[in-house]
Amino acid sequence: MLRGGAALAVALHHASYIYLPSLRIQLIGWFDPGSYGVLVFFLVSGYIIPASLERRGSVRGFWIGRFFRIYPLLAVTCLLAILPFLLGVLGLRGGLEQYSPVTAVLAHLTMLQDILNVPNVMNVLWTLSYEMAFYLLVVALFVVGGHRRSASAATVLTLVAVAATALTAAGVLTDGRPVTLLSRNAGTGPVVAVTAVVLVVAIAAAVSNSSAPRVAGGLLGGLLAALLVAANGRLETWEGLTMLAIMFAGTAVYRAEHGQISRRVGATTALVVLAGALGNGLWQSAPYGWGAQFSWSATLLAAALTFAVAWRARHRRFPRWATGLGTISFSIYLVHPLLLMVVVQFLDVSARQDLVGLTVFVLVLLALSWASQRWIEAPAQRLGRRLGRRLGRPARADTTVQPQVLAS
Repeated sequence: MLRGGAALAVALHHASYIYLPSLRIQLIGWFDPGSYGVLVFFLVSGYIIPASLERRGSVRGFWIGRFFRIYPLLAVTCLLAILPFLLGVLGLRGGLEQYSPVTAVLAHLTMLQDILNVPNVMNVLWTLSYEMAFYLLVVALFVVGGHRRSASAATVLTLVAVAATALTAAGVLTDGRPVTLLSRNAGTGPVVAVTAVVLVVAIAAAVSNSSAPRVAGGLLGGLLAALLVAANGRLETWEGLTMLAIMFAGTAVYRAEHGQISRRVGATTALVVLAGALGNGLWQSAPYGWGAQFSWSATLLAAALTFAVAWRARHRRFPRWATGLGTISFSIYLVHPLLLMVVVQFLDVSARQDLVGLTVFVLVLLALSWASQRWIEAPAQRLGRRLGRRLGRPARADTTVQPQVLAS
């Protein structure tokens, strides 16, 4: 359910540019619904993804599940996003057409394009790059038996993010650099090519039945993720590391809930990450005025509070429409940019407040998302589960079922 609300918040934020432009300008100085949705999404991912890997007890099963959970719908929506370009109607977003087609496609296939200095074919795809980096780090911890050290991971990432801000303040890092450091020095094409090869080798080794290749592959993938986020992201270093820290904070909550770490450690970790993110954001947004600082603070605190309230209510029953919204959350997230593209091209909605139009947009979005979940996502996930049972090793003992309020 929580992921559904987060995805809808992002969709409404993007739709407000078209349907409620004046209200958006007034609101953004106080609260950023798009960032709010993303932060909630990251917290929920942190809560459920490592647990999913551990329930399977199989890195191979985990990657099979992730592939069939993400790539089918991602491939369809990306193809639809570039269709106007292929038909000669529109250019690609962010000047993507200026890149080699091989580089652009390869970067998106890795799902790491946002930390490979390649423009996202849809604006929302940047978050998937950080999700992928998180998966690689989670697998790295799992293969060396350190998967229950989520609190330490969250704390270290936060401290490094704070250090990056401190170095920026001291003038050592200019404007939060190193941003796209590897691509600027070695070239985007070569960095993408090397990343793709390393990623394939890392995952192939990590799914091995032999211990040594599995550990080596997991660590290689984790090292790749850490290097790209820290030294090649489009986001400034502090922000990319903070995104990962927030996900690991969600994991720490899960650990504390299930007695794998103490509640005190879990709470302390959450507070450290929150304080670090808050302090970093306040410092970095200071040049834009107190309004930007307030907006970051309010957005971050609202996301943390939303997650905390949902966690407290995790064992309660919720209406079917609410859990259903969670089921179609990924479709909402990927389909809404396409629907907005159609709206901008074919409907006259320029610069006017149109609440009725926004309502129609949401209803159409929900219908399309339901259809894509039913006919694209669900069949792919069923296939993934069958392949996972056939190819993955049997899951180990931890079979805890996630509460719907968080997992949906």
